[in-house]
Order: sequence, then structure tokens, then C-alpha cells
Amino acid sequence: MLVTTTPTIQGKDLDYKGLVTGEAILGANLFKDIFAGIRDIVGGRSAAYEEELSKARQIAVEEMCQQAQRLGGNAVIGVDIDYETVGQNGSMLMVSATGTAVTMR
Repeated sequence: MLVTTTPTIQGKDLDYKGLVTGEAILGANLFKDIFAGIRDIVGGRSAAYEEELSKARQIAVEEMCQQAQRLGGNAVIGVDIDYETVGQNGSMLMVSATGTAVTMR
């Protein structure tokens, strides 16, 4: 399925199916937090957080695409991905993906 942040697909006629969303909320493990903090102090990148962020983004986009398929779409345009921390002390990571399902011809 084609997923794009643009509002159109060049050279394609589009039939709009509707708004689609996908969300993922992942908990950040306490030990990962500690080791990530140590890496940040030392100056390295936090691979643990990067991995969790990538996983959450993938889940949100896949969920959004599944919803688009259920509406009969074969592409999602105008995609926006947002990142938030939620929960007590920001202990969870939320990623949401939103777009418009379309059938491109």
C-alpha cells in the first residue's frame, strides 16, 4: 500500500474513502530508562529508545493501512505522524498516524 505525506498522488485519480488512524502505546522499561540515561550522559545515542520509537511508528502505520484496506483503499495520503509521552512521569510512548484512505486509479 502506498503511504505518503503529500495530499495528492501525481498522475493518479483518487477516490476518497475517509479518515484512517493507527495508534501504538508502548511502555518504556525501567532498566532501558536507566541505561538510556547512562548512554546520554556518555554522549551516545539511546538505541533502546530508538528501537521502541521505530517499533511504535511501524505498528501505528500498519494499523492505519489495515483500516484503509477495510474501507477499500489502496493508498493513504496526507499522512501525519505524532509522538507523545503519556502516563505517570511520561513512562509510556504513544505514536499516532493519521491520513486519508483513497483508491488510486
